[in-house]
Formats: sequence, structure tokens, C-alpha cells
Amino acid sequence: MTTEMWIIAAVRVAGSLPVLRWPLAGAFIAIFVDLSDLFLRDWIDLGGVKDYQRFDKSLDQVYMATFLLVALRWQATPRNIAVALYAFRLVGSIAFELTGDRAVLILFPNAFEYWFIFVAALKHHNLVGSMGRVGACGDNAAMESFFSLLQKNVLDRQRWSNREELRVAIVIWIERTYHRRRRQRGLGRLTPIEYETLNTAAHAA
Repeated sequence: MTTEMWIIAAVRVAGSLPVLRWPLAGAFIAIFVDLSDLFLRDWIDLGGVKDYQRFDKSLDQVYMATFLLVALRWQATPRNIAVALYAFRLVGSIAFELTGDRAVLILFPNAFEYWFIFVAALKHHNLVGSMGRVGACGDNAAMESFFSLLQKNVLDRQRWSNREELRVAIVIWIERTYHRRRRQRGLGRLTPIEYETLNTAAHAA
């Protein structure tokens, strides 16, 4: 390796480390530093960079490895997705090393990087991603059921003159019927108010 390559490698490695302390900000720093070697090659003239594409993809593994170290501390679902996407990209990188064909990298895009930033952003802002996935509607089934009942029992019963009239009707239905009269199988044939009262008393005891 030339002196120029050692300098670029040192900058890239250093730029990958902040993600271990600050996942979201560190990810953007690592990606910015990843692009910096294009400028460093123009500014430094200490032997050049031999086979830049292979050199760059090898250094990519450094920041991706630090991303993976952080992702391994996540909960099961985002962690497993991160590991799978990392492995997918790693296969592409190995294939590129063996063939030298950049088209291989198009077949194995770096979705791991985008997934990491997405989850890191959620955690940075104390947000929780949807539990849903294709074919699993558990995250919105309860609300879909509620709005179906609301439409059948309130919205479709008559024509409403204005929004205020409809708003009052919805509030009355929720507070008088849904909470206090409608018994729900999932609550042991209790109304929501009865269920809440029993559980509050049990916890207080």
C-alpha cells in the first residue's frame, strides 16, 4: 500500500468510530467520510491509490462492521433484519472481489446502511417502529375493527348536517355505548369500563 492509501484508510477508520457512541450522528459522519476519499485522492499525491474500487469496497466493510456492532444491541426484530441485510451486502462485496464486476454491486445494494439510519433515527427520537409486516395486520386490526363499528353504528345511520353534529354523535357513542354498554369477547364479556374498574381494583389490592 502507498502512503496515500494508508492516510485514506486511517481517515476512513477514524470516521467509522463515532457511530459506536452516537449511532445516528455517527452514521452520517461515517457516510460523509466514506465520500471524502474522492477528494483526498485529489488533494494528496503520495503514491496514488491502486485499484480504487477494490480499495474503497474493502474500507466500506470497516464502517459497516461498526454499524453491525451497534445493531447487535437492538431488539430482536430490527437486529435480525440488520444482520440479514449486512450479510446480503457482504455476499455482494465478496462477489465483487472475486469478479471485479461492479454490476454485481447493483444486484446486492447496500440496504443495510439505510435500515441502520432508519432504526437509529427512531431510537434517537424515542420512537417505536410499527410491528407490522407484509401479511401481518396485528398492528392495525384493532383500530380497523373500531372504525368499522363506528361507521356502522354512527356514520352510516343518517346524513349529518355539519361536523359539529357528527362530532357530538361520535363522542356520545364512544362514551355511552362503546365504553359502557358493549360487551367484548376479548375482555371476558365485560364492557371496557367494567374491565378497567376490576383491574384497577385488583392492582390497588
